[in-house]
Amino acid sequence: MEKPPPAPEASPDTELVAWSSPDDPANPKNWPQARKWRATVSVSAFVLMNTLSSTIIAPALPYISDTLNVTNDAEQILLLSIFVLGFAFGPFIACPLSEIHGRSRTIQSWNFLYLIFNTACGPVNSSAAMLVLRFLAGFFCSASQGIGSGILSDLFTAKERGRAVAIYSIMPLIGPVVGPILGGVIARYTTWRWAFYSASLLDVLILVPSFFTLEETYEPVLLRRKKRRLVKESQTSRVFYTEYDHLDQDRAQVYKVAMIRPLKLLGTQPIIQVMALYNAFLYGLIYILYANFPALWTDVYNQKPDIAGLNYLSLFVGSLFAAEVSTRAIDSIQKHLSDKNHGAHRPEYRMPVMPPATLALSAGMFMYGWTADYRTHWILPNIGAAIFMGAAMACAIAVNTYMIDTYGKYAASALAAINMLRQIFGCVFPIFAPYLYAKLGYGWGSSVLGFAALGIGLPAVISLWKFGGALRKQSPYAQDGTR
Repeated sequence: MEKPPPAPEASPDTELVAWSSPDDPANPKNWPQARKWRATVSVSAFVLMNTLSSTIIAPALPYISDTLNVTNDAEQILLLSIFVLGFAFGPFIACPLSEIHGRSRTIQSWNFLYLIFNTACGPVNSSAAMLVLRFLAGFFCSASQGIGSGILSDLFTAKERGRAVAIYSIMPLIGPVVGPILGGVIARYTTWRWAFYSASLLDVLILVPSFFTLEETYEPVLLRRKKRRLVKESQTSRVFYTEYDHLDQDRAQVYKVAMIRPLKLLGTQPIIQVMALYNAFLYGLIYILYANFPALWTDVYNQKPDIAGLNYLSLFVGSLFAAEVSTRAIDSIQKHLSDKNHGAHRPEYRMPVMPPATLALSAGMFMYGWTADYRTHWILPNIGAAIFMGAAMACAIAVNTYMIDTYGKYAASALAAINMLRQIFGCVFPIFAPYLYAKLGYGWGSSVLGFAALGIGLPAVISLWKFGGALRKQSPYAQDGTR
């Protein structure tokens, strides 16, 4: 673990800069609810926009491939999924930067760079250039996903952040659903280039208001700003310091430590390793669905691109329903178990929804695959997909709240570590999916994936329920014990 430098020795010439009291209104946890929710909605909107951009071109892939002379199925899917690969690596830079320079400033500046690279995809006429620009757009729009969880940790206590995390967690699933619906209409009535331009225009509508609604929330940054203000106002030689000062390190060392932390967490924390594998596999399944949905509806069910895009509404409905139900269930179960534990909260109290959700998502995958394989009425594969997506949503909310509760001020770095593996799976799985379904068909192909989800998910949840507390106590990064 990185050891903090020793604070200056207490003396009449030094003063610790901290919150004036537990109720200090400058502390984000004490902000009025309206102010907290403005920031929550703002960062959630960024996540919605960024994930929407990952799939908005899905219905237009055949047209893009024709224009760019892409004939290989794997390369065609890569035009879509390489955006997700950018998600994998961006947070390793963005999240540590946010802990040094501030969360809101990092999100806004990186999103502006995303805007540039996404817009540049529009006039492209080369597949190589498209791949590079898509990767860079994904890289720079990834900041909000990793940093957003840290913002929620800054704003809300463990017992009150359930609904905020639910809204934030549903965005990575709603965005990729809304994207193809818009993309299908764009692909049929305009040109594929407007898929990129439309995403950029929507992003501007979120970025500009954020300068008024997304305020800084990270405690070390806020206290450093307070320290600078006191230094400026002071007319004495008094030395002001905060508990977060790195007084014996130069700036390069600070960057090095902060940027290595997510990799260090992934390499040393069993809790993160288990959750990363489980979450990554689920995300891979989700992107298999996103990438192969257009082919199912246009090739098997002979639907037009705009009509085919409407089938993504089943994924949206499943996500929305599960977000509401699972949020209430997670909060209710957490409160019940905390009350039984004399009011003490444990992160594991967020997990009881995960075993039934894992069973449900596997059942949804089976239903989707076999009803598509037998070419039943179009509503049945949609129902299976909705069940799968709803259950995946429930797992995503539980994982996010569990990780935030477990790692506290290191939540952004912990989720950046999980995010890397998750996005790599999200990029790679859709590439081999066409070959899987061509070999086994929709029925057996989906069944293999559903059984694998059971084999990974249930042991992961059970092991952390049993051993999570002990692992937390041994970790220098996790918040110890109950609280």
